Amino acid sequence: MVKSPMIIYGKQVVLHALRRHPEQVHKIYIAKKGVLPQDLFEKYGDKITFIENRWAQQLSRGGNHQGLLAEIEDYRPASLAEVKEGDFVLVLDTLTDAGNIGAIVRSAYALGVDGIVATGIGQLNFSAVTRTSSGALLEMPFALHRNILDVLHELKQAGHRLYGASMEGEPIEEKLFDRKRTLVLGSEERGISKKARERLDETVAIRMKRPFDSLNVSAAAAIMIHRMSYAVE
Repeated sequence: MVKSPMIIYGKQVVLHALRRHPEQVHKIYIAKKGVLPQDLFEKYGDKITFIENRWAQQLSRGGNHQGLLAEIEDYRPASLAEVKEGDFVLVLDTLTDAGNIGAIVRSAYALGVDGIVATGIGQLNFSAVTRTSSGALLEMPFALHRNILDVLHELKQAGHRLYGASMEGEPIEEKLFDRKRTLVLGSEERGISKKARERLDETVAIRMKRPFDSLNVSAAAAIMIHRMSYAVE
């Protein structure tokens, strides 16, 4: 089955796609107040179409397009076999919110994660995640797999030590981590599922300075990823 192109919108993600992945950009749409840098305007003028704002609103489904939209190749997820070859892998346990996932992808790419597996979901709005990650998804091997237990088994077989984020875990600030390591993040509502938790080697937590229930999952992910990127044995 031939997949249809994705629509992305917003200045930052469109410029990222043009500068880093121009071969994936099919069309560029400029609406009212949209400004493309002169070098890109001259280079990709044959792909540019000026459209009315109402059409831009329709393409972005009411989102804040900032006058810049692009039609790009549909995102092709990586395979689990590809992701598990990395030294530092992130596993998402039934996270569904594209905003949170995009923010996690952005931090993960910037801080050195080699690949991500989203589990417990059959599909994902990759257009939204590309946008909310500011284009970082286009750089990051990202796989989908329904069964987290299969994913953890494969990572364990590949030599990974499995760490899970849990408020009852050991303080992450005091830990050193194996070179081949996986961090598992659960949803804010449910945390990591019981069966997945039983497969973990250790759980880790962020030590709070003030009493509070928890951080947003994307904020917690950034803190944990940063620590696990540098505190390696």
